[in-house]
Formats: sequence, C-alpha cells, structure tokens
Amino acid sequence: MKIQHVIHHHPLSFIEQGNTMRWCEGCGEYLMGPTYGCRYCPYFLHKSCLDEHKAEVQCFFHPCPLTISTQSKADCFVCFKQITSNFVYKCKLSCRFRAHVECALKPVVEYSDEEYTIQHFTHLHPLKLVDSNQKDEVICSICEELCSSSSSSNSTYGCMECKFFLHKSCMKSIPRQLINHRIHPCTLIFITFPFWDECDCCGERIVSHMRFSCGACDLNLHVKCALFPTIDSEDAKEIQHFSHPHTLALVQNNEEYGSEPRCVACAQICLPPAPTFRCSRSCNHFFLHKSCYVKLPYKSINFKHPFHPGHSLTITSLPYNHHIRTCYACCRGIDSTLLAYSCRESECNCREYECKFNLHLDCYKALPSITFSGHQHLLTLLEKTPDLSCHLCGVKCYNFVLRCVPCDINIHLQCLPSAPKTIKHKSHLYPLTLTKSPFEYELNSNEENDEFYCDVCEQKRNQRELIYYCVDCKFIAEVKCVFSAVLQLLSKDESFDEEITKDNVTQAKIQNWHVENLQQKHIKLHKRRKELKAKMKEIEGELGDVTKEIETTTDLLKMIAQNNLNNSQLHYISSSN
Repeated sequence: MKIQHVIHHHPLSFIEQGNTMRWCEGCGEYLMGPTYGCRYCPYFLHKSCLDEHKAEVQCFFHPCPLTISTQSKADCFVCFKQITSNFVYKCKLSCRFRAHVECALKPVVEYSDEEYTIQHFTHLHPLKLVDSNQKDEVICSICEELCSSSSSSNSTYGCMECKFFLHKSCMKSIPRQLINHRIHPCTLIFITFPFWDECDCCGERIVSHMRFSCGACDLNLHVKCALFPTIDSEDAKEIQHFSHPHTLALVQNNEEYGSEPRCVACAQICLPPAPTFRCSRSCNHFFLHKSCYVKLPYKSINFKHPFHPGHSLTITSLPYNHHIRTCYACCRGIDSTLLAYSCRESECNCREYECKFNLHLDCYKALPSITFSGHQHLLTLLEKTPDLSCHLCGVKCYNFVLRCVPCDINIHLQCLPSAPKTIKHKSHLYPLTLTKSPFEYELNSNEENDEFYCDVCEQKRNQRELIYYCVDCKFIAEVKCVFSAVLQLLSKDESFDEEITKDNVTQAKIQNWHVENLQQKHIKLHKRRKELKAKMKEIEGELGDVTKEIETTTDLLKMIAQNNLNNSQLHYISSSN
C-alpha cells in the first residue's frame, strides 16, 4: 500500500516491520513496528508518528494553512525559540512561516470583559490591560508611538514578560493580509518573525518582530510602512518615505512652515497653498512638496548609473559620513539637508574605503549622449556649473556645458568647433551669428559692478562668453536662451568630425587632455596598487595565523580522539574480564 503525503515529495510505502538499523525522521528513534518508507530515498516514518500529526492545520497566528513537515533545526515564528523536534508545521503557500507543533496547535482562549485580557494574533501570550500610570513608559509595537500619547478612551494592552504593548485601536485595525498594496502587486501577509531584517520600503531595520511579507518575492515591510495611507489619498495626513526615518505630517497651517523652509527634493521654498509634508518629529529641515513626493521612487531601490557603473546608488537624506558631499557630475557641493543619490558600497566592506560617489537628483537625470570626435567617452549636457571652467576658452561655465565626467573635461556648447555659426530663433526676426561681444568696452571691462544683459531673458550675462548676435539690430542672445536651436543644428551637423579634424588647435588640446588624464589615472592606479598590496600583506599575515591555529586544533582533536579510543579499548578489555 502506498500513500502520497504532504510530509514527503515521493510516495510512501507501508512496511509491516521497520528496519531496526534505520531511524524515524519524525521522532528520531530506531524503526520498530509498522512504518512508512520511501523507495527512492532513505526516508522512513513510524506509522504512529504520522498518524499523530494532522497533515494540514489552521493556526491562529498565521492566516495561511500549515502543513506538517520534517526538517533540520530552525526557529519558531510564534515563540521565537529553536525548534528542536523533527516535526514542524510550515506554511503551505510561499510564506517562510514555521512553528512548533504545540505553537501551531495552541488553542485560542476566549476571555470575558471582566478579565481585561485579549488573545491577539500578533503575540504568543495573552495581552492584559495596562495601567494608565504605566502608559508613559511603553510604546505601541504597531504604530511605534508612546501609548500615553493616545486618547484616554484608547486603552493599551500588553505582555509584561515580553515588553510587548499595543493600542487597542491598533489591535483592531491591523489586518492579517494586504491586497493590491501600492508597493507590491502580490498579497502581503502579516507574520511575526524571529530575525531582524531590512524594510524594503524605508530601508531601515525591522526590530519589532512584526512585518508584512511576500515570501515568493522575499519582500518585507515595517508594519507602519505597510499601513501608511498613500499620497493619493485625499485624507492622508501622514505618510512614510524611505528617504527619511520618521513619518511625514501634512502642514496644516502657514505658521508650521517656519522661516522659508526648502523642499529636500527640489530645493525650492515651501509656501502655501502648495501641499507640503514635514517631519513629524524634531527634524526641522525636512520638508517635502507633495508634488515632489510623487516623482520620487516609493521604495528603497538600488539604482545603476553610467557615471558609476561598478556600484549601485541609493537616495539618501542625510550625510552618512563626516565628509562634505560633492556631486560627481557638476562638482558642486550637496547641501546636507537635501536628497541625493549616494553610493554606500566599498571594495572590501570597510568604511575606510567606502565609496564617496554622489549625484544631485537633477544631475542623476543627465546621461552621456553626445559624441565628441577624438574622445573615448560620450559627453553629458549639464546646465549652470559655475564651479567648472571650459577647457577651450578658460571661462567659467555659467550656462550649458558639455562634460566628460570620467575624464573631468568641460566644453562650452558654443566653443565646439561644430557649433552652428548662424541660427534662427523665435526670439528675434533675423538670423543670429555666433561671435564674441561686439562691444569693445565689454571685453575690456574689469569692473565687478558692470552689468551686461541678454536681450532674450533680460538677465545679467557673462561678457566673456560667446553670444549669438544680430548686427543690424544690436540684439544679443545668450547661448542658454537659444539653446534649443543650437542643439537642433548641432545634432544635424554631419561635418562635425571633419571640422574638428581640421582644427589643429582643438586636436592639440584634446591630445593634451588625454595625456593629462592618462597621467592622473596612472598615478591613481599606482596609489591604489600600493593600498591593495598593503591590504594583501595584512590578509596574508592573518591567513598564516589562522592556518597555524587550524593545525594546532587539528593536532589537539586527533590527540583527544586517540585518548578516547584508548580509554574505550581499556574499558572493553576490563568488562570482558
């Protein structure tokens, strides 16, 4: 007779008398009497052991059905203690939930109102009403707020033994599962978990032993992250974003804005009536426009970028070390109060060698896309980088600049040999010609207070930069104000490579850049090799010490084993006599 049982993936055959040289996978005892066995693998169970355990049960602490199994030692998801017996109940579906047999079958106790005790699926032990005087010292494990901060009508229940406390309102409102969640398309199951893990929404460690989880996708969320209302909810007064450790509360009145606070995403001043969220705790600098929130990723993701292909980037809100953060693309400093893409990886898991790569949110969007003849990398178009100077004209890059990020090369758009000499733009009736300032007094002016303007935007301009000019009308346009027309003609210019080839000066400068960059790279590689050699020497020394210790312990173990063997032989001889 054969049976197919959930406890084993092969059919089990009935055996009248088990082989006494084998043992039962359930109780661990040698086989005696009626037994079930597998003909394909050495798997045997006493019939009595199999009959004693239901194949499938429903557990109070887990919404999915549980099936009986035999497995190696693990921790119980209910009591968090090690499962020492071979029998264990585990989730029939994709959850990682497993429990002692006694925990899975623990009966639910109904308590009367007079007993002020509740049995809840979030905790193994009954939860008793907490005295109002003790509420100041305890925190609700669901909302993570002080229990004393709730209204007097919202009572608190807890387990004093485990220091576990819940608001009654939180107990009643927490669901066993979440369907169609904004963060994940699969159903999220509430589980208690014996280990710490990271929340896939906020990136912080989950220490409460409670989470919403998708076992199939290995996704875990803080309870508070899973239950926070979405930004699309009209009545959402509080939200959670992984870029900040605290909840964000909607600013209710103008006074809450304080003195010209800036949005951590766009750096613009937050003023009513634009809906704005701010840190609900003590982080006075953290303000986030609702409109900016919806543009950010809603969960912590590792991003890849061509400027830094070796490592992944993560959005961070605070400096993670004592160094001032600098954007790798535009070379400007990053305000420590603003969000930025940062690399937290290192080559050897050591903070000393931690990567210092950072990007502004806007610079992250810039991608290398423009070919420059004679150069191995694509160039990236950036706007307003006054900390950089053009390698062709030497003037600061106040407007658009083409930049090779790996080689740290910067070229004004108008300084390219292939920049269009004449353009048509909607801002002026007649064609505009690329030229230096036509006014000699502009070129010779050294006065800091002198102001020169663009006729398109009517803003101050840098008199040292090339402009587009109409001779008849004395009309001056900065390159940034006619940028669309310049870029359109630049992309259509098929003689781009040819013009650069004919320009010996540009070619010479390009060659010099390559030589300088190769020299700098050569120096950096030598320095890095020296660091790695020192690290290798240190590791080799440590490896030698460990090898010696292994040899010593091996000799000791052999000696102990030999002594035990000698003692057992002496015992056998004496017992025989």
